Amino acid sequence: MDWDEEYDLLAAGGGAAESSFIERVRNALPDDDDLPIPDAPRRPAPIPLAQPTEDETPLQQLIRHWINERNCPDILPAQEELLVTILDHIRRQSQTVQLLRDDASTSEDEHVRIMLAQTEMERVKFIVRSYIRTRQYKIDKYARFIRTDAEVQRRLTAGERDHASRYANILDRHLYKCVLQSLPPEQAHLDDSPGFVPSMITQPDKTRPVFVHALQDCPPIRLPDGTALEMQKGHISLVPYYVVEQLVARGEVELV
Repeated sequence: MDWDEEYDLLAAGGGAAESSFIERVRNALPDDDDLPIPDAPRRPAPIPLAQPTEDETPLQQLIRHWINERNCPDILPAQEELLVTILDHIRRQSQTVQLLRDDASTSEDEHVRIMLAQTEMERVKFIVRSYIRTRQYKIDKYARFIRTDAEVQRRLTAGERDHASRYANILDRHLYKCVLQSLPPEQAHLDDSPGFVPSMITQPDKTRPVFVHALQDCPPIRLPDGTALEMQKGHISLVPYYVVEQLVARGEVELV
């Protein structure tokens, strides 16, 4: 059941066998401070580290990609299609909620439940914004590297590639006007690679350790000390990112 159907149920005042957020809100008992609460609500459980399946909802997919992006030192492939789907759902939900709020027949209790539904939408929008901000931070940090690396460019959307190119050009002009124009010509470069000196172009540090959670039985991986590690489903390890880079790309593990 998609989000539009859930809001159709909310508008019709009906329910279904599935226990969605909107249905739980719609069918909740009215509050009464004079009556004891028989069952105190439990604290929400943390998001489980679950293996992605065909039944995984778009929101669950977004949360998984969001956590991966935040914990990965490199830039992961953009989830443009998934974002379009979720943003389109949010837009339609907002329109439906607004219609219900403007309906004179909507009761005060229903307005409270609609407000709870809006809170859930704000939660989803927070995840979307955080995912985009995380990618934006990495693109700004590695803009000059992205401009010279075709493989990284393939992971970006057209808008992200355009931003990275413009940002790198602006940064180059700024550094030239502030510093480089005052240096001798042989030293006025931003791409020198002298021996035993870190590169002047900032690149993702793939040697940074990351926590990985195996979503399935994984093939053996080679650790920096030469030993082999075979992660079983549910296993959590702390390893350099480059060791599990391909497993992350194939969706066999997730970062935590």
